[in-house]
Amino acid sequence: MATKVTDAGTDSAPAVATDCLSNNLGWLLDRAGNVLAAEFALALEPLGLSSRRYCVLATALGQARTQIELANLIGLDKTTMVATVDALEDAGLAERCPSSLDRRARVITVTKAGEEKVGEARKLIEQVQADVLARLPAREREALLSGLSRLVAECPSRSNE
Repeated sequence: MATKVTDAGTDSAPAVATDCLSNNLGWLLDRAGNVLAAEFALALEPLGLSSRRYCVLATALGQARTQIELANLIGLDKTTMVATVDALEDAGLAERCPSSLDRRARVITVTKAGEEKVGEARKLIEQVQADVLARLPAREREALLSGLSRLVAECPSRSNE
């Protein structure tokens, strides 16, 4: 539940935000992302996955990609990517294999156990997404997803450079 911030402090009554934030795209996306991330974390916890680990596995599945290619696609810095792949390897969900194109690079391969985990997680994520989006009318859901997809595709990320 959001708390309303006023000049006098906080009020426990639910509120979208103060006027100065209600049209602030960064704040709204951040807030929506935090809410969704918490929902995903709860859903994925029984599988022993985090959202980040799921994203790496799902993105690596079905196509040979190096660790750095995956990091760039997902938006992870190199250090976080290494730690994430280490955890996936320790759990037996992924393996680092030599690249056939560049002997210095490692391709992340999803194991059979990792494939099964992705399948289970995908169902949970789809359900969480459906539950969250059900709070909006169908037309608004479609517009939101379409607009966000376009923003992500057309706006370059500089977060992991």
